[in-house]
Amino acid sequence: MIVFAQLSDTHLDGGDHRAERTARVMDHLNGVPLDAVLVTGDVADHGEPAEYEQARKALASRHPVLTCPGNHDVRGPFREVLLDEPPSGGPVNRVHEIAGATFLMCDSTVPGADHGRLDDETIGWLDRSLAEAPDAPAFVCFHHPPATLQVPYVDGIRQFGERRLSEVVLRHPQVVAVLCGHAHTAAATTFAGRPLLVAPGVVSTLRLPWQEGDIADMDAPPGVAFHVLDDEGRLTTHYRTF
Repeated sequence: MIVFAQLSDTHLDGGDHRAERTARVMDHLNGVPLDAVLVTGDVADHGEPAEYEQARKALASRHPVLTCPGNHDVRGPFREVLLDEPPSGGPVNRVHEIAGATFLMCDSTVPGADHGRLDDETIGWLDRSLAEAPDAPAFVCFHHPPATLQVPYVDGIRQFGERRLSEVVLRHPQVVAVLCGHAHTAAATTFAGRPLLVAPGVVSTLRLPWQEGDIADMDAPPGVAFHVLDDEGRLTTHYRTF
């Protein structure tokens, strides 16, 4: 059995308020047994190096922490501060083998834009990486959902060009699920015949079109998803707030 947590959209900005919300989540996660913690983008609010320094401390964990960028992130500082790598501007794609599973952290960002798209380099990398581990359960992870969530604001800045991604997922039956963030709401749908699971936001919670108030509820508690893959290959997801 594999148990891992997914959080998203911390939007750390150097201030105390968002850092406290992130700490609330991480304090809980550091107190429970997990195989990994996934952070699916928008780690920083403005992509500034100081924000990533704050994130590096806030996201410190006794568990492996796997990250990918979101549309508020900037690849150079993200790579340099969080990953200890030279600050190049290419897509930040990483594959991790943990507890017998493959986690593919993909860069769905389009620099300077709010919507997402997996570029040709990323699509090729994803296809090759999946082909190298055909027998290990795999999770494809990125920031932008590649399908509509029936929320016009989010759907207008989702991941586009998704047909190419769908073709890759369909070629690799070991893909258990597609995991993303960006929407600031816990959600579940399907993509390429697999579960598409959206992590809630840490910084805020999206109000749905039929709910009154501003689009973002800044007072709702931060949330996290817990994903459990059992020995029969069944994935179960629980959502919690703190």
